[in-house]
Amino acid sequence: MKKQNLFSPAEPSTPESDTGKNKAGTPLPYRMRPRNLHELAGQPELTGKRGLLQRIADSGNLPSLIFWGPPGSGKTSAAFIMADICEYEMSSISAVASGVKDMKEAVKRAQNERRESGRKTVFFVDEIHRFHKGQQSFLLPYVEDGTITLIGATTENPSFEVIAPLLSRCQVISFNKVSQDDIKSLLYRALVDERGFHGKYEVDDDALTFLARIADGDARQALNFLEIAQRMAVSEKVPLTKEFLKSVFSKKTFLYDKSGDEHYNMLSAYHKSLRGSDPDAAVYWMNRMLEAGEHPHTVLRRLVACASEDVGNADPRALLVAVAAKEAYDFLGEPEGRLALSQATLYVASAPKSNASCQALNRSRADVKKRGSLPVPIHLRNAPTQLMENEGFGKGYQYAHDFPRGFVEQVFLPQGLEKAVYYHPVDRGYEKMIGQWLRSLWGVRKYKKRKDQIH
Repeated sequence: MKKQNLFSPAEPSTPESDTGKNKAGTPLPYRMRPRNLHELAGQPELTGKRGLLQRIADSGNLPSLIFWGPPGSGKTSAAFIMADICEYEMSSISAVASGVKDMKEAVKRAQNERRESGRKTVFFVDEIHRFHKGQQSFLLPYVEDGTITLIGATTENPSFEVIAPLLSRCQVISFNKVSQDDIKSLLYRALVDERGFHGKYEVDDDALTFLARIADGDARQALNFLEIAQRMAVSEKVPLTKEFLKSVFSKKTFLYDKSGDEHYNMLSAYHKSLRGSDPDAAVYWMNRMLEAGEHPHTVLRRLVACASEDVGNADPRALLVAVAAKEAYDFLGEPEGRLALSQATLYVASAPKSNASCQALNRSRADVKKRGSLPVPIHLRNAPTQLMENEGFGKGYQYAHDFPRGFVEQVFLPQGLEKAVYYHPVDRGYEKMIGQWLRSLWGVRKYKKRKDQIH
């Protein structure tokens, strides 16, 4: 059969002609589902000769598993493949659309199957994190006694989304995003395989690279993109080139869940880049979140927190810059407001660092909780009435401005904590000057240089 240059003006293709034996209208990702572990794209550490899934398959004994990974990484396909290899019956339900009634019926079928044929059943639950605690608890006795072998698939961290008793009965297997090279190989397979386009079309390497890149590690999305582009190119009678793809997919999508792991992972990466004085990494993670649709206020809150927690008095201006960036963003809006966010991110990341303010907060809070409501020293109390004055309120207090340099040494902490020191200025940035000033007032007795604070 002569190949067409995708997509030359030719006889319009139909799902029937493109898929051979496949049913009309069946989406390309479904038709191209891997039939064995060798075809499962992008998980070589699981499917290779010494990979965990391959070793389980070789044993023929399938334990209960939780597949954890991003969308389009092959979790559902792996579940069906493993059940087939180990010759288990497959019962699949969606956590979104199913309830306890559906699970009871599925368990009953599994019990009948085991009693009549001796064959075990894999109970596959897609998006298991959407099951509430009661639904997850329902599965416990049947997983425990071996009535079912559970395979749950989730994009969320199982440590937070799967109840501990169920998690302890399952082995968690992590799936990674599929690499661009693996996605390109999958797209090429779809072009030549009889389940896909059966070798009728050619697509140049640049176009495949573009599709693999915008899919961002999601194999299912890459196949969807290819099918959408193929149909549009045939309809418009134009070749499928990189330029055509850019006109179809004008904005790249990014893996990001504003309430899930990726949200917290990127915020963590952003904060740690700020703390680690890497302005390039900080502005990169900032843009990753913004381009994925995160509200700038979320980023700004982390920026302001870092300015206090990690920069502190090593550069007090960092907090002013961070707060000013929030005001500037709200005043300017999009897209100019991002300039202020970028400027503040670079400033905070580049500033000298000190967590002395944070440590002072933690140390003083610990004493507050430990010691309780210690009374205010009598000399620090005001005496607005004659009775209070007679009781000695304010007696012995020395007014700082009556002394040279506006300072006189006296006790300001409650009894029992007179010698407590919570604030240990570091020997960096502006805080170095603060430490020198405090030592000049109180002497090294209170604010001596500590070895662990000198860098």
